[in-house]
Amino acid sequence: MRRLKVVLQDDKSSNQRGAISVIVAIMLVVLLGSAAVAVDIGVLYSEHAQLQNGADAAAIGVAQKCARDSTDTLCTTTTLAANLANQNAQDGSSNIRSIALDTIGRKVVVNTTAAEKGAPPDSVSLFFADVLGIPTAKVGAKSSAVWGSPSKGPTAFPLAFSICQVQNMVDKSLQVLQNKDSKSANPGCTLPSGGTVPGGFGWLAQDAGKCGASIDLSVNKGGSDPTNTKTGNSAPSNCEATLNGWAADITAGRKAVVLLPVFDQVAGTGAGAVYHLTAFAAFNVVGWKFSGQDNTTPYSFNNTAPKGSGSAATATCTGDCRGIIGQFVTYVSLADGYTLGPVSPYGATIVRLSL
Repeated sequence: MRRLKVVLQDDKSSNQRGAISVIVAIMLVVLLGSAAVAVDIGVLYSEHAQLQNGADAAAIGVAQKCARDSTDTLCTTTTLAANLANQNAQDGSSNIRSIALDTIGRKVVVNTTAAEKGAPPDSVSLFFADVLGIPTAKVGAKSSAVWGSPSKGPTAFPLAFSICQVQNMVDKSLQVLQNKDSKSANPGCTLPSGGTVPGGFGWLAQDAGKCGASIDLSVNKGGSDPTNTKTGNSAPSNCEATLNGWAADITAGRKAVVLLPVFDQVAGTGAGAVYHLTAFAAFNVVGWKFSGQDNTTPYSFNNTAPKGSGSAATATCTGDCRGIIGQFVTYVSLADGYTLGPVSPYGATIVRLSL
């Protein structure tokens, strides 16, 4: 008689195979989610960085144009901002969503957004997240810039000039700013000696250990205030590095534009004199003489035939002359360390990003 062997299948192994399928499906979702996080969020960060760079460049560019001329069309339209924003996008395309311009408050705010072809407005396409039902994401950036003339901050050289010498000289021919001038050189000037006080020579009391002084146009404290005069005929010895730097820039064909304080009143005489500083003026330096010798760098440089003077005879500083050769210019700087105020008529304006 034959015996039949019956083998019963355990349902447990079948259940395990079903459980593994569920786990694999769940892990695929997790892996796709991880890929979306790793890749798609990386795309979003890259796009945002490009848009932020574009917004910063646009804000700075518009502010620079407005600082020079608030009626300039590149200040009042989106053309410049759009070009700068696009130049900072890897695909050459971004969108200026809005520009808020306040020429009275001297501030511009720029908002940029993504401008990907084929994607909804302000959005970028996502690859892995699209599988999860998230095909795109909106990306944007914001930047603001302010401008104005410096009202408080450092002067790079401890020398001030009278308003008599500065008025109506912005963007005109080269001139010699003597640090002890005469009324004959500045007819109509109401200040003593045509500007500087007798014995004053235009030098300012410096900050300790620095070639220059901290200036605050809103105060005139007296005493140890840096607007006090310092007597003497020669440049301070601790300014050799500054003068050598100017000479190196000029020799290399670069401009040496410095912000020099301008005073409109003088009290006292000699070492007791105090200048009332009213503005910073931008001066493009091409030569100078602060010693008794001609062409002895660093205290004399290009003082007999300064580069770009056209006629050396009208822009030289020889003999008893002590001063700087150059011209007042309309200059927009990105310099830091200054408190800004309303734009002055003397050409020195600073632009910077703001919060």
